Formats: sequence, C-alpha cells, structure tokens
Amino acid sequence: MLIRRETRSDLAGVRDVTAAAFGKSEAAVPVEVTLLDELRTCDAWLPALSFVAADDRGDVIGHVVCTRGHVGPDLALGLGPLSVHPTHQRRDLGLATDGTGSWAQRNAFAESLVALLGSPAYYGRFGFRPAAAYGITAPDPAWGDYFQARPLTAYQPTLKGPFAYAEPFDRV
Repeated sequence: MLIRRETRSDLAGVRDVTAAAFGKSEAAVPVEVTLLDELRTCDAWLPALSFVAADDRGDVIGHVVCTRGHVGPDLALGLGPLSVHPTHQRRDLGLATDGTGSWAQRNAFAESLVALLGSPAYYGRFGFRPAAAYGITAPDPAWGDYFQARPLTAYQPTLKGPFAYAEPFDRV
C-alpha cells in the first residue's frame, strides 16, 4: 500500500471509495460524495492535504482530506471525510490514512489545529482530544466529546472559541 497526495487521475477512484464507504443509506449518492465535490470547488480546498491510499495495482482504496477551517479569525483545519473501501476496513488502513494528522503537521504553516468529528477511542490514538479541552467549541453542541482537535505547530494556548468548517459542511 502506498499513501500519497491525490492527483487529478484519482478523482473517480476517490468518489468510488467514498461512495462505497458511506453508501449505507437509501440515498443514491452518499452526502459525503457530494460534500467532497463541493469542497473541491471552494476556497477552503487544500490540494496538498488530500491523500489517497493505493493498493499494489494503484487502485484507490482510501482517501482523507483536510480543508481550511477557522477558530474565530484564526486558521485551522477540518479533517474529513475519511473513507476506506469496505473490503479494506479493519486492516489498519485507517491508521495509515488517518496519519493525515501527521501530514497536516508537516504541511500546515499558519493553521493552529486540526479538528474532526469521530470516535474519541479511535482518534485518541492519533493525538486528538475533545476540542473542549482546548477551549474550542463544536459547530453543534450535541457533538460533545466526539468533536476533537489536535494542535499543530502554530497552535497557541490562547486560541479559544467556536470552530467553523469550510462552508460546504454547513449544507450537510
């Protein structure tokens, strides 16, 4: 398996993996596929932080992206969607693709933290903690400890306030 930056030739594979990973509802196209399509066209899209996992044949089997978010006026990152093809789930591929927190650490310059919505038990292994521990509030208070953050190099402990994802997330 190879983890690398996404290229234009990966777009169809990324859409397919995302649809397979999230296609558990009656919707013809999972909302996460539409979200990715919309994120790609907005100013918050950061191509350097969109990664694919490819198998030995070069087929996309996983994808993860960080897009620009904000804590008040300060720059931050929102992680997700993260997709792993169902035939490759529970094989530690999530560990590899979720290493994007580390990639974000190396590639983000002005962003103070990366935030996500997900399992505290799972994402805690990658240095994420409930965002409230940093004084960062979730877009939806019902998310509670499932809304998590991981500080990046530019993080300052004085950073506090509500987190805002890229605008397309507001329509999900």
